[in-house]
Amino acid sequence: MDYQDAGVDVVAGRAFVDRIQQMVGSTRRPEVLGGLGGFGGLFQLPEGYQTPVLVSGTDGVGTKLKVAQELNRHNTVGIDLVAMCVNDVLTCGAEPLFFLDYLATGQLNPDQLAAVVEGIATGCRATGCALIGGETAEMPGFYGPGEYDLAGFCVGIVEKANILDGSQVATGDVVIGLASRGIHSNGYSLVRKIMDEAPRSDRPSPGYDWADCPASLNGASLADTLLTPTQLYVKPILAARQADLSIHAMAHITGGGLPENLPRCLSDRHSIALTPNSWPVLPIFDWLAAAGDVAPAAMYNTFNMGIGFVVIVPPEQREAAIAHFQAQEINAYAIGEVIDGDGSLSGIPGES
Repeated sequence: MDYQDAGVDVVAGRAFVDRIQQMVGSTRRPEVLGGLGGFGGLFQLPEGYQTPVLVSGTDGVGTKLKVAQELNRHNTVGIDLVAMCVNDVLTCGAEPLFFLDYLATGQLNPDQLAAVVEGIATGCRATGCALIGGETAEMPGFYGPGEYDLAGFCVGIVEKANILDGSQVATGDVVIGLASRGIHSNGYSLVRKIMDEAPRSDRPSPGYDWADCPASLNGASLADTLLTPTQLYVKPILAARQADLSIHAMAHITGGGLPENLPRCLSDRHSIALTPNSWPVLPIFDWLAAAGDVAPAAMYNTFNMGIGFVVIVPPEQREAAIAHFQAQEINAYAIGEVIDGDGSLSGIPGES
């Protein structure tokens, strides 16, 4: 017996690494030392920092991968992977520097996994983040045919004096919500349950097909809508800080929605009062709520509901902040205000 008899094709693995070399190289930054294939990725710190602090983050894509695998569409989940990591690192004011990925599968499918890596490279290029390494693990018997899993790891940098930690937030600050592109990468276990089990009035069997185009989605299919990749907020946020917009805090709205993530950028001396109906809820969320008979509180505690990222600014910079992000082609809305409190959030529909 040999390793290939056990289901691991070492030759195919080496060929796959060769195949993705150009994708990885397209993300290179001047600080990258060496190339792909070493035991570790080398990256020297950028110049110009007085007291640099490294910021790290890791995340995955969750069961959105099941949707991509069922539809055999793999070129966008890599963007999701990068976005979930870099958007997190960004919240304390850090510029993402470099990224690594872990890709595990039962049997190496070069075309499938090359599409995944191309998405990762796309996300890295869009955020100025170098893809300096990764691991492709072939594990027969651990994953079913066509299945794979992803994890991402990002390191960023911020000047110590410029770290956002909640202490800069003041009573009266304005909460600016930046629009999401859709569901992003959270809540897909509920999405898939609705797709599989939701009752329908137009036919006796429950569930929806990926090709279905509900009227509320304006002609878009559920497949296209549900695989829309996560919005990358890095460059608009970094441009805002370089333009001297005074950002006091930021939050990435991921799993748990606004109720769980927005308080994370506050101290225990402040709360946030959201303004009801202050931003448009995207049609996909209205469709999910109706199709699955999901209560408003459950929707807001599961999904981003159209707000993928939040910045908190002084009241006198409200209009300038909104104008900046609109110019960056991201819709922005004043959705609430910072008040004295205990780190809580009020104004979520369906909650007392």
